[in-house]
Amino acid sequence: MFKKILIANRGEIAIRVIRACNEMGIKTVAVYSKTDNNSLHVKFADEAICIGKGPALESYLNIPRIISAGEITNADAIHPGYGFLAENAQFSKICKENGFTFIGPDSEIIDLMGDKVNARNAAKNAGVPIIPGSNILSSIEELKEIAERIGYPVMLKAVAGGGGKGMRIIDNSKEAEKGFNIIQNEAGMAFNNSEIYVEKFIENGRHIEVQVLSDKFGNHIHLGERECSIQRSNQKLIEESPSLFVDDFLRSELTSNALNLAKKVNYVGVGTIEFLVDEEKNFYFIEMNTRIQVEHTVTEMVYMIDLIKEQIRIHFGEVLPIKQKDISMNGHAIECRINAEDPFNDFIPSPKKIESLNFAGGIGVRIDSFIYAGYHIPTNYDSMLGKLIVHSSSREKALIRMKRALQETFIEGPKTTLPLLKIIFENKDFNNGNFDINFLGKFLKKIKEKENESS
Repeated sequence: MFKKILIANRGEIAIRVIRACNEMGIKTVAVYSKTDNNSLHVKFADEAICIGKGPALESYLNIPRIISAGEITNADAIHPGYGFLAENAQFSKICKENGFTFIGPDSEIIDLMGDKVNARNAAKNAGVPIIPGSNILSSIEELKEIAERIGYPVMLKAVAGGGGKGMRIIDNSKEAEKGFNIIQNEAGMAFNNSEIYVEKFIENGRHIEVQVLSDKFGNHIHLGERECSIQRSNQKLIEESPSLFVDDFLRSELTSNALNLAKKVNYVGVGTIEFLVDEEKNFYFIEMNTRIQVEHTVTEMVYMIDLIKEQIRIHFGEVLPIKQKDISMNGHAIECRINAEDPFNDFIPSPKKIESLNFAGGIGVRIDSFIYAGYHIPTNYDSMLGKLIVHSSSREKALIRMKRALQETFIEGPKTTLPLLKIIFENKDFNNGNFDINFLGKFLKKIKEKENESS
Protein backbone atom coordinates (compact mmCIF):
# COMPACT_ATOMS: atom_id res chain seq x y z
CA MET A 1 0.00 0.00 0.00
CA PHE A 2 1.03 3.63 -0.43
CA LYS A 3 3.22 4.89 2.38
CA LYS A 4 2.41 8.59 1.96
CA ILE A 5 -0.29 10.51 0.08
CA LEU A 6 -0.24 14.24 -0.68
CA ILE A 7 -3.69 15.83 -0.73
CA ALA A 8 -3.89 18.54 -3.40
CA ASN A 9 -6.93 20.23 -1.89
CA ARG A 10 -8.28 21.98 1.18
CA GLY A 11 -11.30 22.16 3.47
CA GLU A 12 -13.58 19.27 4.31
CA ILE A 13 -12.47 16.99 1.46
CA ALA A 14 -8.83 17.27 2.54
CA ILE A 15 -9.82 16.25 6.06
CA ARG A 16 -12.00 13.46 4.66
CA VAL A 17 -9.01 11.99 2.80
CA ILE A 18 -6.74 12.41 5.83
CA ARG A 19 -9.18 10.43 7.98
CA ALA A 20 -9.32 7.57 5.49
CA CYS A 21 -5.52 7.51 5.21
CA ASN A 22 -5.09 7.51 8.99
CA GLU A 23 -7.31 4.44 9.29
CA MET A 24 -5.33 2.72 6.51
CA GLY A 25 -1.96 3.47 8.13
CA ILE A 26 -0.95 5.88 5.35
CA LYS A 27 0.96 9.08 6.16
CA THR A 28 -0.47 12.31 4.75
CA VAL A 29 0.86 15.60 3.40
CA ALA A 30 -1.31 18.71 3.37
CA VAL A 31 -0.61 21.55 0.97
CA TYR A 32 -1.99 24.95 1.87
CA SER A 33 -2.07 28.58 0.86
CA LYS A 34 -1.01 31.38 3.20
CA THR A 35 -4.70 32.16 3.63
CA ASP A 36 -5.27 28.61 4.91
CA ASN A 37 -2.46 28.71 7.46
CA ASN A 38 -4.95 28.05 10.29
CA SER A 39 -7.10 25.51 8.45
CA LEU A 40 -7.73 22.19 10.18
CA HIS A 41 -6.41 20.08 7.30
CA VAL A 42 -2.99 21.64 7.98
CA LYS A 43 -3.19 20.62 11.62
CA PHE A 44 -4.51 17.08 11.02
CA ALA A 45 -2.02 15.97 8.35
CA ASP A 46 1.33 14.40 9.26
CA GLU A 47 3.17 17.04 7.23
CA ALA A 48 2.16 20.36 5.70
CA ILE A 49 3.73 22.45 2.94
CA CYS A 50 2.78 26.03 2.08
CA ILE A 51 2.50 26.34 -1.69
CA GLY A 52 1.64 30.00 -2.24
CA LYS A 53 -0.61 32.96 -1.58
CA GLY A 54 -4.38 32.90 -1.18
CA PRO A 55 -5.57 33.00 -4.80
CA ALA A 56 -6.07 29.47 -6.14
CA LEU A 57 -3.96 30.15 -9.23
CA GLU A 58 -1.00 30.79 -6.93
CA SER A 59 -1.62 27.76 -4.73
CA TYR A 60 -4.19 24.97 -5.21
CA LEU A 61 -4.11 25.33 -9.00
CA ASN A 62 -0.33 25.72 -9.21
CA ILE A 63 0.80 22.34 -10.54
CA PRO A 64 4.61 22.90 -10.31
CA ARG A 65 4.35 23.85 -6.62
CA ILE A 66 2.18 20.84 -5.80
CA ILE A 67 4.59 18.50 -7.59
CA SER A 68 7.51 20.10 -5.73
CA ALA A 69 5.71 19.55 -2.42
CA GLY A 70 5.28 15.89 -3.33
CA GLU A 71 8.98 15.54 -4.16
CA ILE A 72 10.13 17.31 -0.99
CA THR A 73 8.01 15.04 1.22
CA ASN A 74 8.64 11.81 -0.74
CA ALA A 75 4.93 11.18 -1.31
CA ASP A 76 3.93 8.08 -3.32
CA ALA A 77 0.61 9.38 -4.57
CA ILE A 78 -1.45 12.55 -4.96
CA HIS A 79 -5.16 12.73 -4.14
CA PRO A 80 -6.90 15.68 -5.85
CA GLY A 81 -10.21 15.57 -3.94
CA TYR A 82 -12.92 17.42 -5.89
CA GLY A 83 -12.75 20.80 -7.60
CA PHE A 84 -9.43 22.55 -8.28
CA LEU A 85 -7.29 20.01 -10.24
CA ALA A 86 -9.42 16.91 -9.68
CA GLU A 87 -10.55 16.69 -13.32
CA ASN A 88 -7.49 18.28 -14.90
CA ALA A 89 -6.06 15.87 -17.48
CA GLN A 90 -2.75 17.71 -17.57
CA PHE A 91 -2.34 17.33 -13.80
CA SER A 92 -3.04 13.59 -13.99
CA LYS A 93 -0.42 13.26 -16.74
CA ILE A 94 2.21 15.36 -14.93
CA CYS A 95 1.74 13.37 -11.71
CA LYS A 96 2.43 10.16 -13.63
CA GLU A 97 5.42 11.65 -15.45
CA ASN A 98 6.95 12.68 -12.12
CA GLY A 99 6.53 9.28 -10.50
CA PHE A 100 3.38 9.91 -8.46
CA THR A 101 0.24 7.81 -8.62
CA PHE A 102 -2.67 10.11 -9.41
CA ILE A 103 -5.65 8.93 -7.37
CA GLY A 104 -8.04 9.41 -10.25
CA PRO A 105 -8.32 8.32 -13.88
CA ASP A 106 -5.62 8.58 -16.53
CA SER A 107 -5.47 11.81 -18.51
CA GLU A 108 -7.06 10.17 -21.56
CA ILE A 109 -10.23 9.29 -19.64
CA ILE A 110 -10.42 12.74 -18.03
CA ASP A 111 -10.05 14.30 -21.47
CA LEU A 112 -12.75 12.07 -22.92
CA MET A 113 -15.35 12.45 -20.18
CA GLY A 114 -14.42 16.01 -19.16
CA ASP A 115 -15.24 17.30 -22.63
CA LYS A 116 -19.04 17.35 -22.54
CA VAL A 117 -19.46 16.84 -26.29
CA ASN A 118 -17.03 13.90 -26.37
CA ALA A 119 -18.78 12.48 -23.30
CA ARG A 120 -22.17 12.73 -25.04
CA ASN A 121 -20.76 10.83 -28.01
CA ALA A 122 -19.19 8.21 -25.73
CA ALA A 123 -22.55 7.71 -24.00
CA LYS A 124 -24.31 7.42 -27.34
CA ASN A 125 -21.78 4.80 -28.49
CA ALA A 126 -22.43 2.86 -25.29
CA GLY A 127 -26.17 2.84 -26.00
CA VAL A 128 -26.97 5.32 -23.21
CA PRO A 129 -29.80 7.76 -24.03
CA ILE A 130 -28.62 11.35 -24.54
CA ILE A 131 -30.54 14.62 -24.67
CA PRO A 132 -31.13 15.88 -28.24
CA GLY A 133 -28.53 18.52 -28.98
CA SER A 134 -25.42 19.48 -30.89
CA ASN A 135 -21.68 19.10 -31.12
CA ILE A 136 -19.52 22.22 -30.66
CA LEU A 137 -21.35 25.29 -31.94
CA SER A 138 -19.56 27.48 -34.47
CA SER A 139 -21.99 30.40 -34.66
CA ILE A 140 -25.18 32.01 -33.40
CA GLU A 141 -26.87 30.99 -36.65
CA GLU A 142 -26.05 27.34 -36.01
CA LEU A 143 -27.42 27.64 -32.49
CA LYS A 144 -30.68 29.11 -33.79
CA GLU A 145 -31.03 26.44 -36.45
CA ILE A 146 -30.55 23.57 -33.99
CA ALA A 147 -32.75 25.21 -31.34
CA GLU A 148 -35.59 25.57 -33.87
CA ARG A 149 -35.21 21.91 -34.83
CA ILE A 150 -35.19 20.43 -31.31
CA GLY A 151 -37.55 23.08 -29.91
CA TYR A 152 -37.20 25.78 -27.26
CA PRO A 153 -36.37 25.95 -24.41
CA VAL A 154 -32.77 24.81 -24.83
CA MET A 155 -29.75 24.81 -22.55
CA LEU A 156 -26.44 26.31 -23.63
CA LYS A 157 -23.48 24.59 -21.98
CA ALA A 158 -19.72 24.99 -21.82
CA VAL A 159 -17.89 21.99 -23.29
CA ALA A 160 -15.45 22.04 -20.36
CA GLY A 161 -18.08 23.13 -17.81
CA GLY A 162 -18.72 21.94 -14.29
CA GLY A 163 -19.86 23.09 -10.86
CA GLY A 164 -22.96 24.76 -12.30
CA LYS A 165 -20.93 27.26 -14.33
CA GLY A 166 -21.19 27.89 -18.05
CA MET A 167 -24.89 27.06 -18.39
CA ARG A 168 -27.88 29.14 -19.52
CA ILE A 169 -31.50 28.40 -20.44
CA ILE A 170 -32.58 29.93 -23.76
CA ASP A 171 -36.32 30.41 -24.37
CA ASN A 172 -36.36 32.01 -27.82
CA SER A 173 -34.34 33.23 -30.80
CA LYS A 174 -33.69 36.66 -29.29
CA GLU A 175 -32.24 35.14 -26.11
CA ALA A 176 -30.11 32.84 -28.25
CA GLU A 177 -28.16 35.78 -29.68
CA LYS A 178 -27.42 37.23 -26.26
CA GLY A 179 -26.82 33.89 -24.54
CA PHE A 180 -24.35 32.60 -27.11
CA ASN A 181 -21.84 35.37 -26.39
CA ILE A 182 -22.42 35.37 -22.63
CA ILE A 183 -21.83 31.64 -22.19
CA GLN A 184 -18.92 31.62 -24.62
CA ASN A 185 -17.22 34.37 -22.62
CA GLU A 186 -18.09 32.77 -19.28
CA ALA A 187 -16.69 29.44 -20.46
CA GLY A 188 -13.45 31.06 -21.60
CA MET A 189 -13.04 32.85 -18.27
CA ALA A 190 -13.93 29.88 -16.05
CA PHE A 191 -12.41 26.96 -17.97
CA ASN A 192 -9.95 28.54 -20.42
CA ASN A 193 -12.06 26.94 -23.15
CA SER A 194 -14.77 28.98 -24.85
CA GLU A 195 -16.34 26.08 -26.77
CA ILE A 196 -20.06 25.61 -26.14
CA TYR A 197 -22.87 23.32 -27.27
CA VAL A 198 -26.64 23.16 -26.93
CA GLU A 199 -29.12 20.60 -25.59
CA LYS A 200 -32.89 20.42 -25.37
CA PHE A 201 -33.89 21.71 -21.93
CA ILE A 202 -35.84 19.06 -20.03
CA GLU A 203 -38.41 20.95 -17.95
CA ASN A 204 -39.46 19.58 -14.57
CA GLY A 205 -36.64 17.05 -14.64
CA ARG A 206 -35.03 15.21 -11.75
CA HIS A 207 -31.26 15.13 -11.29
CA ILE A 208 -30.31 11.51 -10.58
CA GLU A 209 -26.75 10.20 -10.48
CA VAL A 210 -25.21 6.73 -10.19
CA GLN A 211 -22.07 5.94 -8.22
CA VAL A 212 -19.67 3.55 -9.95
CA LEU A 213 -16.41 1.90 -8.90
CA SER A 214 -14.08 0.30 -11.43
CA ASP A 215 -10.72 -1.40 -10.87
CA LYS A 216 -7.78 -1.97 -13.21
CA PHE A 217 -8.89 -5.54 -13.95
CA GLY A 218 -12.18 -4.75 -15.70
CA ASN A 219 -14.42 -5.16 -12.66
CA HIS A 220 -17.23 -2.61 -12.40
CA ILE A 221 -19.87 -2.17 -9.70
CA HIS A 222 -22.47 0.45 -8.85
CA LEU A 223 -23.71 1.72 -5.50
CA GLY A 224 -27.19 2.78 -6.52
CA GLU A 225 -28.37 6.30 -7.12
CA ARG A 226 -28.47 9.70 -5.49
CA GLU A 227 -31.10 12.38 -6.01
CA CYS A 228 -29.67 15.91 -6.34
CA SER A 229 -32.69 17.87 -7.58
CA ILE A 230 -32.70 20.51 -4.83
CA GLN A 231 -30.29 22.96 -6.42
CA ARG A 232 -29.88 26.58 -7.42
CA SER A 233 -28.10 27.73 -10.56
CA ASN A 234 -27.22 24.06 -11.14
CA GLN A 235 -25.38 23.87 -7.81
CA LYS A 236 -26.66 21.25 -5.39
CA LEU A 237 -27.93 22.08 -1.91
CA ILE A 238 -29.60 18.85 -0.71
CA GLU A 239 -28.80 15.29 -1.80
CA GLU A 240 -30.24 11.95 -0.77
CA SER A 241 -29.97 8.25 -1.42
CA PRO A 242 -31.95 6.39 -2.57
CA SER A 243 -34.30 8.60 -4.60
CA LEU A 244 -37.99 8.39 -3.67
CA PHE A 245 -38.78 8.98 -7.36
CA VAL A 246 -36.76 6.02 -8.65
CA ASP A 247 -38.57 2.67 -8.65
CA ASP A 248 -36.89 -0.72 -9.00
CA PHE A 249 -37.25 -0.84 -12.79
CA LEU A 250 -35.84 2.66 -13.32
CA ARG A 251 -33.03 1.92 -10.86
CA SER A 252 -32.11 -1.17 -12.85
CA GLU A 253 -32.13 0.83 -16.10
CA LEU A 254 -30.06 3.70 -14.71
CA THR A 255 -27.43 1.53 -13.05
CA SER A 256 -27.05 -0.87 -15.98
CA ASN A 257 -26.60 2.05 -18.38
CA ALA A 258 -24.06 3.65 -16.04
CA LEU A 259 -22.06 0.41 -15.87
CA ASN A 260 -22.23 -0.01 -19.64
CA LEU A 261 -20.70 3.43 -20.09
CA ALA A 262 -17.98 2.79 -17.49
CA LYS A 263 -17.09 -0.45 -19.25
CA LYS A 264 -17.19 1.11 -22.73
CA VAL A 265 -14.61 3.77 -21.84
CA ASN A 266 -12.50 1.37 -19.70
CA TYR A 267 -12.99 3.56 -16.66
CA VAL A 268 -10.77 3.03 -13.61
CA GLY A 269 -11.55 4.62 -10.25
CA VAL A 270 -14.51 6.12 -8.43
CA GLY A 271 -16.86 8.05 -10.70
CA THR A 272 -20.37 9.40 -10.98
CA ILE A 273 -22.61 9.22 -14.04
CA GLU A 274 -25.33 11.85 -13.99
CA PHE A 275 -28.76 11.64 -15.59
CA LEU A 276 -31.73 13.92 -16.08
CA VAL A 277 -35.04 12.07 -15.65
CA ASP A 278 -38.30 13.56 -16.93
CA GLU A 279 -41.79 13.26 -15.46
CA GLU A 280 -42.49 10.08 -17.46
CA LYS A 281 -39.23 8.54 -16.12
CA ASN A 282 -37.41 8.79 -19.44
CA PHE A 283 -33.76 9.34 -18.61
CA TYR A 284 -30.88 11.04 -20.41
CA PHE A 285 -27.14 11.14 -19.81
CA ILE A 286 -25.84 14.55 -18.63
CA GLU A 287 -22.17 14.01 -17.80
CA MET A 288 -19.65 11.89 -15.96
CA ASN A 289 -17.63 13.23 -13.03
CA THR A 290 -14.27 11.46 -12.96
CA ARG A 291 -13.65 12.13 -9.27
CA ILE A 292 -15.14 11.77 -5.83
CA GLN A 293 -18.33 13.84 -5.44
CA VAL A 294 -19.23 16.24 -2.64
CA GLU A 295 -22.31 14.10 -1.99
CA HIS A 296 -20.49 10.75 -1.83
CA THR A 297 -21.32 10.66 1.88
CA VAL A 298 -24.97 9.68 1.42
CA THR A 299 -23.92 6.66 -0.64
CA GLU A 300 -21.42 5.68 2.06
CA MET A 301 -24.12 5.82 4.74
CA VAL A 302 -26.59 3.69 2.76
CA TYR A 303 -24.11 1.09 1.50
CA MET A 304 -21.64 1.16 4.44
CA ILE A 305 -18.65 1.39 2.08
CA ASP A 306 -15.84 3.92 2.51
CA LEU A 307 -15.50 5.33 -1.00
CA ILE A 308 -12.21 7.13 -0.33
CA LYS A 309 -10.57 3.96 0.94
CA GLU A 310 -11.84 2.00 -2.06
CA GLN A 311 -10.61 4.76 -4.37
CA ILE A 312 -7.12 4.56 -2.83
CA ARG A 313 -7.05 0.77 -3.09
CA ILE A 314 -8.17 0.82 -6.72
CA HIS A 315 -5.41 3.19 -7.77
CA PHE A 316 -2.83 1.25 -5.80
CA GLY A 317 -3.75 -1.64 -8.06
CA GLU A 318 -5.88 -3.87 -5.87
CA VAL A 319 -8.82 -5.89 -7.17
CA LEU A 320 -12.26 -4.67 -6.08
CA PRO A 321 -13.12 -6.88 -3.11
CA ILE A 322 -16.84 -6.24 -3.49
CA LYS A 323 -19.13 -8.10 -5.88
CA GLN A 324 -22.38 -6.59 -7.13
CA LYS A 325 -24.42 -9.50 -5.76
CA ASP A 326 -23.14 -8.78 -2.25
CA ILE A 327 -24.20 -5.12 -2.27
CA SER A 328 -27.48 -4.02 -0.74
CA MET A 329 -29.11 -0.75 0.34
CA ASN A 330 -29.47 -0.05 4.02
CA GLY A 331 -31.99 2.64 4.88
CA HIS A 332 -31.95 6.24 3.69
CA ALA A 333 -29.43 9.09 3.93
CA ILE A 334 -29.78 12.84 3.35
CA GLU A 335 -27.06 15.49 3.04
CA CYS A 336 -27.37 19.25 3.44
CA ARG A 337 -24.61 21.54 2.24
CA ILE A 338 -23.95 24.40 4.64
CA ASN A 339 -22.62 27.42 2.76
CA ALA A 340 -21.47 30.83 3.98
CA GLU A 341 -24.06 32.64 1.87
CA ASP A 342 -27.17 34.73 2.47
CA PRO A 343 -29.92 32.57 0.91
CA PHE A 344 -32.48 35.38 1.11
CA ASN A 345 -30.25 37.94 -0.62
CA ASP A 346 -29.31 36.20 -3.89
CA PHE A 347 -26.91 33.89 -2.03
CA ILE A 348 -24.30 36.63 -1.59
CA PRO A 349 -21.16 35.12 0.02
CA SER A 350 -20.60 35.95 3.68
CA PRO A 351 -16.88 35.44 4.41
CA LYS A 352 -16.75 36.48 8.05
CA LYS A 353 -15.28 35.28 11.30
CA ILE A 354 -17.13 32.41 12.98
CA GLU A 355 -17.89 33.72 16.45
CA SER A 356 -19.34 30.46 17.78
CA LEU A 357 -20.83 27.25 16.47
CA ASN A 358 -22.39 23.97 17.39
CA PHE A 359 -22.76 20.90 15.21
CA ALA A 360 -25.50 18.34 15.75
CA GLY A 361 -24.70 14.91 17.14
CA GLY A 362 -26.37 11.67 18.10
CA ILE A 363 -27.10 8.39 16.38
CA GLY A 364 -27.13 8.56 12.61
CA VAL A 365 -25.68 12.08 12.34
CA ARG A 366 -22.44 12.85 10.52
CA ILE A 367 -20.61 16.16 10.09
CA ASP A 368 -17.96 16.66 7.42
CA SER A 369 -16.50 20.12 7.98
CA PHE A 370 -13.29 22.05 8.59
CA ILE A 371 -14.49 25.09 10.53
CA TYR A 372 -14.26 26.02 14.20
CA ALA A 373 -15.07 28.98 16.49
CA GLY A 374 -12.69 31.79 15.70
CA TYR A 375 -12.04 30.64 12.12
CA HIS A 376 -12.01 33.38 9.49
CA ILE A 377 -13.77 32.26 6.29
CA PRO A 378 -11.50 33.21 3.37
CA THR A 379 -12.75 35.08 0.33
CA ASN A 380 -10.64 33.13 -2.17
CA TYR A 381 -12.52 29.83 -2.27
CA ASP A 382 -15.90 28.12 -2.49
CA SER A 383 -18.37 29.14 0.22
CA MET A 384 -19.16 25.63 1.46
CA LEU A 385 -18.40 25.30 5.17
CA GLY A 386 -19.38 21.69 5.56
CA LYS A 387 -22.00 19.01 5.15
CA LEU A 388 -24.59 17.72 7.57
CA ILE A 389 -25.55 14.12 6.82
CA VAL A 390 -28.13 11.91 8.52
CA HIS A 391 -29.03 8.24 8.11
CA SER A 392 -31.99 6.22 9.29
CA SER A 393 -34.00 3.14 8.36
CA SER A 394 -36.44 5.04 6.09
CA ARG A 395 -36.79 8.39 4.36
CA GLU A 396 -39.52 9.42 6.78
CA LYS A 397 -37.25 8.77 9.76
CA ALA A 398 -34.27 10.40 8.02
CA LEU A 399 -36.36 13.56 7.48
CA ILE A 400 -37.24 13.66 11.18
CA ARG A 401 -33.59 13.17 12.10
CA MET A 402 -32.44 15.93 9.74
CA LYS A 403 -34.98 18.38 11.16
CA ARG A 404 -33.66 17.65 14.63
CA ALA A 405 -30.03 17.94 13.48
CA LEU A 406 -30.68 21.27 11.76
CA GLN A 407 -32.26 22.63 14.94
CA GLU A 408 -29.14 21.65 16.90
CA THR A 409 -26.75 23.23 14.42
CA PHE A 410 -25.85 26.90 14.58
CA ILE A 411 -23.04 29.01 13.17
CA GLU A 412 -22.81 32.58 14.46
CA GLY A 413 -20.99 35.30 12.55
CA PRO A 414 -21.53 34.70 8.85
CA LYS A 415 -24.85 34.34 7.07
CA THR A 416 -25.40 30.68 6.14
CA THR A 417 -27.87 28.48 4.30
CA LEU A 418 -29.05 26.94 7.59
CA PRO A 419 -32.27 29.04 7.86
CA LEU A 420 -33.26 28.11 4.30
CA LEU A 421 -32.56 24.43 4.91
CA LYS A 422 -34.77 24.47 8.01
CA ILE A 423 -37.79 25.83 6.16
CA ILE A 424 -37.29 23.48 3.20
CA PHE A 425 -37.53 20.52 5.59
CA GLU A 426 -40.86 21.87 6.84
CA ASN A 427 -42.23 22.04 3.29
CA LYS A 428 -44.97 19.52 2.49
CA ASP A 429 -44.01 19.02 -1.17
CA PHE A 430 -40.38 18.38 -0.30
CA ASN A 431 -41.30 15.94 2.45
CA ASN A 432 -43.64 14.08 0.07
CA GLY A 433 -41.02 13.92 -2.68
CA ASN A 434 -42.98 16.27 -4.97
CA PHE A 435 -40.06 18.27 -6.35
CA ASP A 436 -37.77 18.62 -9.34
CA ILE A 437 -34.78 20.77 -10.35
CA ASN A 438 -37.04 23.87 -10.38
CA PHE A 439 -38.20 23.41 -6.78
CA LEU A 440 -35.78 25.78 -5.06
CA GLY A 441 -36.29 28.64 -7.53
CA LYS A 442 -40.06 28.47 -7.10
CA PHE A 443 -39.72 28.07 -3.33
CA LEU A 444 -37.58 31.21 -2.98
CA LYS A 445 -39.91 33.14 -5.28
CA LYS A 446 -42.87 32.36 -2.98
CA ILE A 447 -40.88 33.52 0.05
CA LYS A 448 -40.11 36.85 -1.64
CA GLU A 449 -43.74 37.29 -2.68
CA LYS A 450 -44.88 36.78 0.93
CA GLU A 451 -42.29 39.28 2.14
CA ASN A 452 -43.51 41.86 -0.38
CA GLU A 453 -47.13 41.32 0.67
CA SER A 454 -46.34 41.75 4.35
CA SER A 455 -44.33 44.91 3.71
